[in-house]
Amino acid sequence: MINKTIGEILNETVELFADNDALVYIERNLRYSYKEFKEKCDEVAKGLMALGIKRGDHIAIWAYNIPEWVILQFASATIGAVLVTVNTYYKSHELNYLLKQSDATTLILVDGFKDVDYVKQLNTVVPELSSSEPGKLESEKLPFLKNIIYVGDEAKSGMFHFDDLKKLGKKISDDDLKKRLDSLDPHDVINMQYTSGTTGFPKGVMLTHYNIVNNAFYVGETMGLTEIDRLCIPVPFFHCFGCVLSTLNCVVHGAAMVPIEIFNAETVLKAVEQEKCTALQGVPTMFIAELKHPNFEKYDVSSLRTGIMAGASCPIEVMVDAMSKMNLSQITICYGLTETSPVLTQTRRDDPVNKRVESVGKALHGVKVKIIDPETGKDLPPGNPGELVASGYGIMKGYYKMQDKTNESVINGWLHTKDLAVEDDEGYFSIIGRIDDMIIRGGENVYPREIEEYLHTNEKIHDVAVVGVPNAKYGEEVCVFVQMNEPLSATEDDIKNYCKEGISRFKIPKYVIFTDEFPMTASGKIRKVELREIAKEKLNIS
Repeated sequence: MINKTIGEILNETVELFADNDALVYIERNLRYSYKEFKEKCDEVAKGLMALGIKRGDHIAIWAYNIPEWVILQFASATIGAVLVTVNTYYKSHELNYLLKQSDATTLILVDGFKDVDYVKQLNTVVPELSSSEPGKLESEKLPFLKNIIYVGDEAKSGMFHFDDLKKLGKKISDDDLKKRLDSLDPHDVINMQYTSGTTGFPKGVMLTHYNIVNNAFYVGETMGLTEIDRLCIPVPFFHCFGCVLSTLNCVVHGAAMVPIEIFNAETVLKAVEQEKCTALQGVPTMFIAELKHPNFEKYDVSSLRTGIMAGASCPIEVMVDAMSKMNLSQITICYGLTETSPVLTQTRRDDPVNKRVESVGKALHGVKVKIIDPETGKDLPPGNPGELVASGYGIMKGYYKMQDKTNESVINGWLHTKDLAVEDDEGYFSIIGRIDDMIIRGGENVYPREIEEYLHTNEKIHDVAVVGVPNAKYGEEVCVFVQMNEPLSATEDDIKNYCKEGISRFKIPKYVIFTDEFPMTASGKIRKVELREIAKEKLNIS
């Protein structure tokens, strides 16, 4: 295990690969070497110190994949501040909860994202802001919050500008910065990410340097990432996929980061061609959008070799297409949770194709994974589905100010994932679904992923999601949401008949709902909780 802080890791990488590209934005014509990147990080780190931010203070960032996000990630780690990542889709109610629950002293934000005006939402949460001096905010509802820092071209009332950090930082010497870095401990909490809150209030997952540095290192090793690689990053930074498996992964290995500010399939293809990216990250829906883009054939993606597909169930057909049509012969699948820093299992680059498309791989180095009976807690042998639980270096420090929830999730050192999985005789794990997602129809267990993967073999289907809906006779019935490549190219009977050809009778969907799009989380997962409610409303089921 690596027993170093993120700041120490960055310094080592700069010593080894000072002139290598560190950060590249094709849309901004921005390119920093590792030496230049560290200089930017140090400027911001000093600026944060000048604002009075101490080791252990919580600072939140509310922005999409802008360069300042990456700089702030490493600047805050260098001074031991805890970076609290804010979902880009949040609005005032959710922002208020996060800022209050996290005890954030500082918020860095952009103007907005898609249809959300961040400045307007913030002024709703903190009405005192417009009449405050920068750095002297006094909020009745948020007593910890003192500093608001704006990233953008305009001046905003009550806010510092991000560029002010460079000016403020001139008061702090290199020695002061080094002393702060040297005072840090690898087991300090350095990152806090909020869970989606689908089963209650969002929980702040506390992760340490040790947690995420080691996870980034071993995930990158399994990918085969080195200082000569260039990783295209279209996944959001606020999620572990973005800030651990992507940005931190690159810095640990000296690779170049090529982020996409806001996901666009063609921009990804353009970045891969222009920067000759060797690696690509993404959730399945992103790979689907790239592969099915009308201009896909116009772009040269032959430089690609490796990467990660994760964040949601990876349909077999999509994985096969990524390997064959995008040259991602060594692409890996990862599985994990924010609470595990995040990766628990990963396929290997030289795994047989069937293992790379039918499983989520073996346990990562330093991680223990097993399957237990969710009712009794007893270990289950290979071939028996049950709950996946894990232990090892990546297990979170806990949920911030929620010890009771921590105790429910981590029992005797084992984190309970609530995911249904099965292990084969060779130690490969396959995720069947969530314990909450499993459909019990007339006493038969129906695993949505099995149906989804089968339907993905239909070339007319773009994407699909299966949920259970209440039924008086069977308890639950299977309902499938289908997005076709071409609207009106199939009927309900067409979908059901296709299912009859390849899956058991009790798994065939009773209900088929066609849709143009799916409700998604910001990290690219389909919101099945929302789909269930949509299905009940459309089908008039109470």
